Amino acid sequence: SGAAWTEGRQCRLVPGQLPLCRRHLELMPSVVRAARLAQAACQLALADMRWNCSSVRRAPNLGPDLLRGTRESAFVYALAAAAVTHSIARACSSGELPLCSCASVPSEVPGPDFRWGGCGDDLRYGLQLGAAFADSPVKSSKAGTQALRAVKLHNNAAGRQVLSDSLETKCKCHGVSGSCSVKTCWKGLPNLDEIASDLKSKYLAAIRVTHRLIGPRKQLVPKEMDVRPVKETDLVYLTHSPDYCTPNLHLGSLGTQDRQCNKTSAGSDSCNLLCCGRGYNTYTEEVVERCHCKYHWCCYVACKTCRRKVERYVCK
Repeated sequence: SGAAWTEGRQCRLVPGQLPLCRRHLELMPSVVRAARLAQAACQLALADMRWNCSSVRRAPNLGPDLLRGTRESAFVYALAAAAVTHSIARACSSGELPLCSCASVPSEVPGPDFRWGGCGDDLRYGLQLGAAFADSPVKSSKAGTQALRAVKLHNNAAGRQVLSDSLETKCKCHGVSGSCSVKTCWKGLPNLDEIASDLKSKYLAAIRVTHRLIGPRKQLVPKEMDVRPVKETDLVYLTHSPDYCTPNLHLGSLGTQDRQCNKTSAGSDSCNLLCCGRGYNTYTEEVVERCHCKYHWCCYVACKTCRRKVERYVCK
C-alpha cells in the first residue's frame, strides 16, 4: 500500500495480476483504495454476525474460510469485484485517470424538471478494467478445482451486476437563492457500504451449487433439486461453512469468545445467537461524552463533558 506505482517492478507485490499491473500502473492507486474500502465495508456489513469478516485483515493471505468455496468466500469475492469496479469508475469521474473521464450522457430522455449534465461515474470503463483485475488471478491460477474457479468467477460477476444495478440518478439544483429553477442530473454510484449491504442480503440467501455437465458444457446448478435456477445476481457456494462458534484454525473459524453482544436484540447480534448458547459476562464501562451543548451568537457551540456508566455484554 506504500508503493508509489511509478514503475513496473512494484507490480511484484501483486503476482496474480503482474501483466495487468504493468500495463495499467495508473490504475493501481484505485485498486489499492478498492482493497481498503472492501475490507472496511465487509467488516461493517457483517459486524453483527458470528463471522464478522475479520479474516480479510490477513488478505492477500486468505485463510481456510475464504479458500474452500464457502458462503463467506462468495461474499468476499463479490464485494472485492464490486469494489475495484466502483473505485475505478469513481476515479474516472474525479479526474484521477488519464484514459477516462465522465460517463457518457445517459441515453434515456431527461424528465421535464431536469437536464443531463454534471460528471457521472464511468461505470463502463470501471466494469471493463475491474473485471480484468478481479478475474485474472482466478483464471490464471492452477490452484483449486474447476468448480471452485467457476464459483469465484460467478460471484465476481454477481458483485459487478449488483453494483451496476445500483447506478442512480443524482442531481444538483441551480437558481437564485437555491430556488432550483434548473436541475442538473447525472448517473452516479452509491457508496460501497450500500453495495455491501445489498450483497449481505445475497450472502444470507446464497445457493449451494454443484458444477455439472448440462448439454455441451458444465454449469453451476443448485445442489438441492427443489431450489430455483441460479440467477446472475445470486451468490453461490460449494461447501458448508463452519458454525464460527469455537476456534478452529483448520476451518478458519476464530470463534466468538470475547465478542460484544446485544442483550436486548433478537437478531444475529443477540447474546444468545452470537455467544452460541455459552452465555455472556456483564461489565460496566464509564463513557465520556459531550453534553448540554449550546449555540452562542456568533458563531460557536459550547458543550460540557458528561460521564455516564453503560453495561456491556461479552460472550463467554
